[in-house]
Amino acid sequence: MLIPTRPMSRRRLLRSAGGAALALPFLEAMGPSLGHRVLGNDHAADSERTPKRFVAICASLGFHGDHLFPESTGRDYAITPYLEKVQRHRDDFSLFSGLSHPEQNGNNGHASELTWLTAARRPGLAGFRNTISLDQLIAQEIGLKTRFPFLALTTGGQSLSWTSSGVEIPAQHSPAKLFTAMFVDGKPHEVEADLDRLRRGRSVLDTIGSRAQSLKRELGIRDQQKLDEYLHSIRDLESRLQQSEGWVRRPKPVVDEEPVSDINDKALAIERQKLMYRIIALALQTDSTRTVTFQLAGLNSVPQIPGVQSDWHGLSHHGKDPEKIAELKRIEAAEWGAFGEFLDQLKSIEESNQSPLDHTAVMFGSNLGNASAHDWRNLPILLAGGGYRHGEYVAHDAANNTPLCNLYVDLAQRMGLEIDAFGSSTATGIKGLESTT
Repeated sequence: MLIPTRPMSRRRLLRSAGGAALALPFLEAMGPSLGHRVLGNDHAADSERTPKRFVAICASLGFHGDHLFPESTGRDYAITPYLEKVQRHRDDFSLFSGLSHPEQNGNNGHASELTWLTAARRPGLAGFRNTISLDQLIAQEIGLKTRFPFLALTTGGQSLSWTSSGVEIPAQHSPAKLFTAMFVDGKPHEVEADLDRLRRGRSVLDTIGSRAQSLKRELGIRDQQKLDEYLHSIRDLESRLQQSEGWVRRPKPVVDEEPVSDINDKALAIERQKLMYRIIALALQTDSTRTVTFQLAGLNSVPQIPGVQSDWHGLSHHGKDPEKIAELKRIEAAEWGAFGEFLDQLKSIEESNQSPLDHTAVMFGSNLGNASAHDWRNLPILLAGGGYRHGEYVAHDAANNTPLCNLYVDLAQRMGLEIDAFGSSTATGIKGLESTT
């Protein structure tokens, strides 16, 4: 075997592909731009009538624990100000405390947002490299069953979704563009343009794959293994693109909704959340996707909420100032109210004598347990729906945090993945998590 006499750079690999390049934005072909499945139509004959789904929602500035966590555990806990906003769904969710990912000690606690769905260690520090996010692991298994393998969404901040190579997948922040992609059929020339784009993408992948194979004889064993992983990812992309070509020609779902307009005023933060929640509910109702991530971005300015006069990020660092906490409570209560309305929407839809919430595991929480101190421990995690037995507040040991990834393993298995570990997991499932099936 020949050992290279000089480093093999990524640039050299791409040059060897005859000028073809596998650009990262091409990953968007797996996300919000390709298509949907409609329950009950001819194209969905192979789809379950009540498919399992997964939605992960992260509030990047956290929640004030005193207004969220009850004083007592179990089913008879006293309601708190934030839980009051979802009280009508009490039997449809479970609340957990004492969960976290280990070694999230980056330059600041906000870096833990990068790893909320990955559990990669030491985010924000030199040499950090992220790993695949839970939603993408799920999408690899079930993504081809729907027009959109996944949706990565945000109100205007960072994505929660990361590839197997640790690359951030751009998140869609425009509900209007998302609505159009899901429900507005393109004109014939637009459909052909989409098909041409997909075919060009497949040609690029074919070129890179064949040229990369010829480089293997120049590489050592470890580099050959890495190259094999790279080629495997190319083959996976090819299969997704082939599936996408089929979706382009299929009619999109018809919904009893007018196209939406984006809310461009960032100060209307809660209204922006509600609009995206509305689109997510439509996506699930039409079985356009079964995997969604949604990042709720905070503001370094004043949100337009009655009684709030200070910038949101500053309030999250309240330092136990009662006046700041009072303002912060108004913002976070409004977030919980918007989330409660999202659960209302899922519950109101009939799906085989049940509702989408019965088959959708909705995880709502934050990467910060105490935003004021940038503390990534003791994360607030609410899990709604999904076929689990709910109605309890379960407090894990806050001093020795239970790995949040123990929950992730169970969620992945529920979606059909045959895994027994993920990230920092030490077990399958957590105390207080029990399936009803």
